[in-house]
Amino acid sequence: MSQFTPKPTDNTSIATIRTLAADVVGKANSGHPGAPMGMAPVSHVLFTRFFNANPKNSKWFNRDRFVLSNGCALQYILLHLLGYKLSMDDLKAFRQLDSLTPGHPEAHHTDGIEVTTGPLGQGFANGVGLAMAQAHLGAVYNRPNFDLINNYTYVFTGDGCLMEGVASEAASLAGHLQLGNLIVIYDDNHISIDGDTAVAFTENVEQRFLSYGWQVLHVNDGDNDLAAINGAIVTARAEKSKPTIICLKTTIGYGSKQQGTHGVHGSPLKPDDIQSLKTKFGFPPDQKFYVPKETYDTYQAAALRGAKLESQWNSLLTEYAKAYPKEHAELTRRISGKLPEGWEQTLPVYTPADPAQASRKLSELVLTAITPALPDLMGGSADLTGSNLTKVKGTVDFQPPSTGLGSYAGTYIRYGVREHGMGAIANGLHAYGGIVPFVATFLNFVSYAAGAVRLSALSKHQVIWVATHDSIGLGEDGPTHQPIETAVHLRAIPNLDFWRPADGNETSAAYFVALKSTQTPSVFSLSRQNLPNLEGSTIERAARGGYVLYEVANEDMTIVSSGSEVPIALEAASLLKKEGINVRLVSLPCWSVFDKQDEQYRLSVLRSGAPILSLEALATTGWQKYSHEQYGLPAWGASGPYLKVYEKFGITGPNIAAVSKKVIAFYKQKGGQVVSPLVKAL
Repeated sequence: MSQFTPKPTDNTSIATIRTLAADVVGKANSGHPGAPMGMAPVSHVLFTRFFNANPKNSKWFNRDRFVLSNGCALQYILLHLLGYKLSMDDLKAFRQLDSLTPGHPEAHHTDGIEVTTGPLGQGFANGVGLAMAQAHLGAVYNRPNFDLINNYTYVFTGDGCLMEGVASEAASLAGHLQLGNLIVIYDDNHISIDGDTAVAFTENVEQRFLSYGWQVLHVNDGDNDLAAINGAIVTARAEKSKPTIICLKTTIGYGSKQQGTHGVHGSPLKPDDIQSLKTKFGFPPDQKFYVPKETYDTYQAAALRGAKLESQWNSLLTEYAKAYPKEHAELTRRISGKLPEGWEQTLPVYTPADPAQASRKLSELVLTAITPALPDLMGGSADLTGSNLTKVKGTVDFQPPSTGLGSYAGTYIRYGVREHGMGAIANGLHAYGGIVPFVATFLNFVSYAAGAVRLSALSKHQVIWVATHDSIGLGEDGPTHQPIETAVHLRAIPNLDFWRPADGNETSAAYFVALKSTQTPSVFSLSRQNLPNLEGSTIERAARGGYVLYEVANEDMTIVSSGSEVPIALEAASLLKKEGINVRLVSLPCWSVFDKQDEQYRLSVLRSGAPILSLEALATTGWQKYSHEQYGLPAWGASGPYLKVYEKFGITGPNIAAVSKKVIAFYKQKGGQVVSPLVKAL
């Protein structure tokens, strides 16, 4: 493999990729033909000579991982040629409704796709996470003569990805972590949608990555020099203490009449151009989706090599079980995605007699309790460990052994101030398998990582965000740090559970549900200020997303609240009770989980008969679904001691009691039946 040996089918196979790219995008009349045509040679060399995977079992655990960060049709073509569950008809249905070939690759949708890419830079950072996962699991489970987990991660990236900040964040961390198992191939074609990159991207990429601590290699003719491509990959694989980026000079849309221009970047080739392209490569110009037999044979041979490698690996795993039964049992359990039996018994349980504590501290107590039972947990903070309280005492940092700061077997990741990179890396950690990642920052700064959080939800990555300092309750740092609108955004993301627990049992419930939800990311919105443990809260009740915390019959009103405002609502209810006004209290820590409960239960919690007032020290948007009236923040917060800030905005027991009386009076004067806001036609 170290010495390049040309094969008679190389040129035909490369031409097949190029012409298929033109046909696939042409039939859809939508897409990006240029990059696949330019990267056809490196794709062919990588997948026929180096890449270890078994198309008949796309989930073989020690397979090499491939990420197409500049997501396009190229990956679909390669998957089809290799024999994954992607037919020629699927290629013909590119970008069509309900097809297996959507506009950009989507994990859990198409066989062989590791991560969802398309938003530029995300795949690059996912690749860093995939490489970190391999380094970690290899360090934990590999033994002498049992090199079970040793795969490479290959990432194809382009100019657009390298312009995105998320890629810079991830590349910087990857260099620090000395990830020698990560190989990035940079499609250096000098073209973006706006035209030549000379208009906006003129930095020295080599010097940039050298400063990150990467090995930088060059291939000057990525269009034709297969030997140089092969040699660069060999050199990259040989470097064990640095990630590698191969700067591959290519011609976008190679072979097209528009090659080398942005005209072939994001638009289909014209029919006459496609015919000319096929003629140039010796293919029948009038045949669409033409694949010569020798191309299929070449890729079938690569697939058979992968199947043989998996078979050998399975035999090694069997021998490993005999030599290391405990480690084998744990590894195979983690590969299966199952958590250890009885782990939930370690969750802390509280009573009202327990001292008031900030929910960020309660989160730390959960992590401390469950970590010994859950080796699957691997996480860290974006330079806010002491504030987020995410490092369990005794855990080891995930660091290169040469630094003396930890080891690859360590489970705590120092992400530095890289929130977006952190989120995207965590997606890669989860995509690898065997790891449940958690990440941490202030809730306000989850906004920095919005692109990665969105892809967590779309890709079904079980990533847990520990998001502290979650409201005006953080006090003195003021409006720049107080996340007024952030919860609205996160609650609006499909397949994301946003938890805002009010006490210890609700915090334990949030972890319980998040760890059980293997295809859903979660964000824990946690307080800086202390919160009392509430009468009536239990893990079981809170795990339903919402429940009646304080019940009365013939209520005059219900207050529904979350997080740090639940005790304030309870104070208001107590004050009103002294005046003979009956108020129920509902805690609603997670809207999305509550929405999944049966209708009868939901209507028993937020029932008809009396007005419902929501209370939260955030923007009120969204609470209209659960309440008739809303009280929260009309605009930005303020800087000052947190109790003074709450007082400024009227979020105190006495004021909420006064607001409640106004609401009750309004609905009594209005007359008529008060129907639950959950009762809708649609």
